[in-house]
Amino acid sequence: MLFPNTKEHITPNMLVLYLQPDEGVHWRFEAKVPDTVSQLRSVDMEFHYADSFGTTAIPESYERLLLDTLTGDASLFTRADEVETAWSLIDPIIETWDANKQSIAQYEPGSWGLAEADDLLTRDERKWSTWDGRKE
Repeated sequence: MLFPNTKEHITPNMLVLYLQPDEGVHWRFEAKVPDTVSQLRSVDMEFHYADSFGTTAIPESYERLLLDTLTGDASLFTRADEVETAWSLIDPIIETWDANKQSIAQYEPGSWGLAEADDLLTRDERKWSTWDGRKE
């Protein structure tokens, strides 16, 4: 404990990564209030591409790939040897699952995921956070 004399509950730090369509990052952490011995307060740092660079700053999913295809730039494309290496790692896993009649747990699109994921955290008295932190 950095401030052992703190009698108040310390809010956990949180890093939230925003994915499409609102790419960005939010970081909430505890900071010591100036001129106090150990008083802490949550502070926020937030960045969203659209807020800083406009709504057209990040191209649509395939827009960049299509442009690179037209201009002959292959830097974002996977080479054949990379694909072969990836499959050489994954194929044995798939074969083992198939041989042991194992299946991968699946969840409904748009849901918060699997109950098994909740159970995994519950064992350590933790839980997933659904807080998004964005200031409207």
